[in-house]
Amino acid sequence: MSLYAHYGALLDGVLDQLVAEGALPGDLDRKNVAVEPPRDPAHGDLATNAAMVLAKAAATNPRALAGLIAPKLEALPGVTGVEIAGPGFINLRLDQAAWRDELATILTEGAAYGRSSVGKGERVNVEYVSANPTGPMHMGHCRGAVVGDALASLLEAAGFVVTREYYVNDAGSQVDTLARSAHLRYREALGHDIGEIPEGLYPGDYLVPVGQALAAEFGDKFVDAPEPDWLQLFKTKTVAAMIVLIKADLALLGIHHDLFASEAELAAAGGPDRAMAALDAKGLVYQGVLERPKSLDEEDEWEPVELTLFRSSQFGDDQDRPLQKSDGSWTYFGGDAAYHLQKAEKADHLVNIWGADHAGTVKRIQAAVTALTDGRVDLDVKIVQMVKLLRAGEPIKMSKRSGNFVTLADVVREVGKDVVRFIMLTKRADTPLEFDFAKVVEASKDNPVFYVQYAHARIASLQRKATEAGVSLDTPADLALLDSEELGLVKVAAQYPRAIEAAALSHEPHRIAFYLNDLASAFHSLWNRGNDDPARRFLIEDRPDVTRARLELARGVGQVLKNGLGLMGVEAAEEMR
Repeated sequence: MSLYAHYGALLDGVLDQLVAEGALPGDLDRKNVAVEPPRDPAHGDLATNAAMVLAKAAATNPRALAGLIAPKLEALPGVTGVEIAGPGFINLRLDQAAWRDELATILTEGAAYGRSSVGKGERVNVEYVSANPTGPMHMGHCRGAVVGDALASLLEAAGFVVTREYYVNDAGSQVDTLARSAHLRYREALGHDIGEIPEGLYPGDYLVPVGQALAAEFGDKFVDAPEPDWLQLFKTKTVAAMIVLIKADLALLGIHHDLFASEAELAAAGGPDRAMAALDAKGLVYQGVLERPKSLDEEDEWEPVELTLFRSSQFGDDQDRPLQKSDGSWTYFGGDAAYHLQKAEKADHLVNIWGADHAGTVKRIQAAVTALTDGRVDLDVKIVQMVKLLRAGEPIKMSKRSGNFVTLADVVREVGKDVVRFIMLTKRADTPLEFDFAKVVEASKDNPVFYVQYAHARIASLQRKATEAGVSLDTPADLALLDSEELGLVKVAAQYPRAIEAAALSHEPHRIAFYLNDLASAFHSLWNRGNDDPARRFLIEDRPDVTRARLELARGVGQVLKNGLGLMGVEAAEEMR
């Protein structure tokens, strides 16, 4: 159990005492009570909002309640002082033994340090990437892929059961276009002159091997055949080839989904009919006419058409939404509602990682999920902004081979998986991100990838240098030899379990990158004090006892760095070249 969880449990025991004494009612909701670092470290080591959160329900004021809680906290082991601040916050100071114990916990738990059961085994479906299966992954897909995969790992570390899902949009007009593009490459593979790729078809060379495979399988059977004879077959074959390509691209980033769900299969199985029937049974489907689109000018022609509508406005949407078109075919929303029903039947929570171009559809899908599940399942949609590619500050030219975009595979091969993944998490997903090929491989403290990796590499080098210097690491270290500044580094490392829970519950994996940067900064600062004073270095050959204590401190910090990088899908560097 981490230090914050330990003192959270002790605080819970204090509140139980107050209930037993009749000072607090027994039915108070404590879920928002927190034990955390104070905003200003000068105020203490821990802070709790218990009095602020519980006072109203307890029919008292926060400072009065804090006055009941504080004396009991002060009597807890390891607590050296308690202060009531402002309107009722309670700050605690701990003795040094508490932080030495936390370092020992980090070292003992190792790779498990920071993991928790806050998720209580609840099922979360995280859908991410879900790009149209019309070509290789490009950098427009990369950020959402990394954000979704890191979030899935975070949720698992916080005790949720996670399904990583990719939704294959294989039922739309773009797949017909893909099949026609593949047919053109099929003819090319058989020696026909196809000339310039016609406007509207996919021009990328990635379809050349698809055409060759089709030619090898079918010969010239479909060269002059009418489109209805080959379109469905070529769609199936080409989509399958694209999924293989997409999986290979994602694997370069270390990303593997548990499930690839097919839109076409869902439609063939009657998914949209089932979703509409479920909504209709709740009285949420009717025949009606949508309002005139606000985007149209008064002189623009518009004819109202009766459609099958879902009462999504009852669930927070701006207006009701059509499930079916006037010809009886399903709208995109109708198919999406069916897909989310399918996911919700096997999950307690849904998370979608979407590109910025989908921002306008969030409310309607959330309305559908709420209606279809009677509010049992919640849907959180994280919008991911685009990545601007630069080289030494200049915009990147597009790749003709790939069809006018830069492939994810090309970027990973140039700078490496770890660099790509880390940089994608250095900003909130909903803010624009610049990816400069020159800067992301720069060996400087301004490059967050290098800065964090260098901290871990320095720690790894310490262990090697200690062995070379003949310092025995088998002798138990006396952590009491660590000074207050060194224990200050433990205080930063001890925040890691809280960082995981906060990042997981908010669905914001970038918080881990921010935290690791703070921890690396604290470590580098402690390291640099030895530049001016040799007695403050981590490795002092004639003081093996001090060296062992400092090496254990470094090892604990290195473990936390490695654990956090692992959640981001990034390897912890043992040395920097």
